[in-house]
Amino acid sequence: MSENVENVSDNPEATVEVVPQPEQNRYALLVDGAEVGFTVYTDRGIDRVFLHTEIDPAQEGHGYGSTLIRGTLEQVRDAGLRAVAVCPFVERYVQKHHDFDDIIDPVSIDLRASL
Repeated sequence: MSENVENVSDNPEATVEVVPQPEQNRYALLVDGAEVGFTVYTDRGIDRVFLHTEIDPAQEGHGYGSTLIRGTLEQVRDAGLRAVAVCPFVERYVQKHHDFDDIIDPVSIDLRASL
C-alpha cells in the first residue's frame, strides 16, 4: 500500500508517493516512479524504530525529506504502531511537527543499547 502525498517537486504534475517496503524494513519516496529517498527502520514490539534516512543529494532542497517522514508517520499511525526517532532527521522532524506527538515514544537507554 502506497500513500500519495502532496506534491513538493518543481513539477506540479509529478506523482509523489511514500511506499512501504517491509521486506527491506524501509519506506521509499518515489517521484514519478523513481526513488529519491528512503528511511530505514527496525521493529521492537509495537515500536517502529527509525534508524536512518537518505535523500538523493541531487534532489535535496525540494522538501522530499519532510514529505517522506510525514507520509511514513501517517502510515505508522494507520497501522496502529508507534514511532521512535533514533535517526537524527526523523528526530528533528518530530521536534518541529507536533501532529505526530500521539505516536512518538522516546528513545530509551535499553533500546539504544540493543541497536
